[in-house]
Amino acid sequence: MRLTEITYDTAPPIEGYGPGFFRIGGQRLKGACLISPWGPGPWGGLDDTATPLALAGRIDVLFVGMGADVAHVPATFRAELEQAGLGVEVMASAAACRTYNVLLSEGRRVAVALLPV
Repeated sequence: MRLTEITYDTAPPIEGYGPGFFRIGGQRLKGACLISPWGPGPWGGLDDTATPLALAGRIDVLFVGMGADVAHVPATFRAELEQAGLGVEVMASAAACRTYNVLLSEGRRVAVALLPV
């Protein structure tokens, strides 16, 4: 079996998460956050489309972590992002973290908006 070390270039992977926080690049972020190849930052939750829309044209897919369980995003949230050309994939936050890290390591143009677990 051959093991290959994953590299993320300059993009920060998600290192961990727990009740109410996410750890990215050694930094602990509390509450909802948006993580992109250009760094982590706060996110206003499902009422905030402006923060992910700022990534339109720079990413292809936005993963939305809905906390501990999978739930639907509001139709207006999805429609506004898709109209700007962003793919929206909704899943539990743990799955969104893993998926983001894998695709980021492959050099894909992705970001993740996370609600805390």
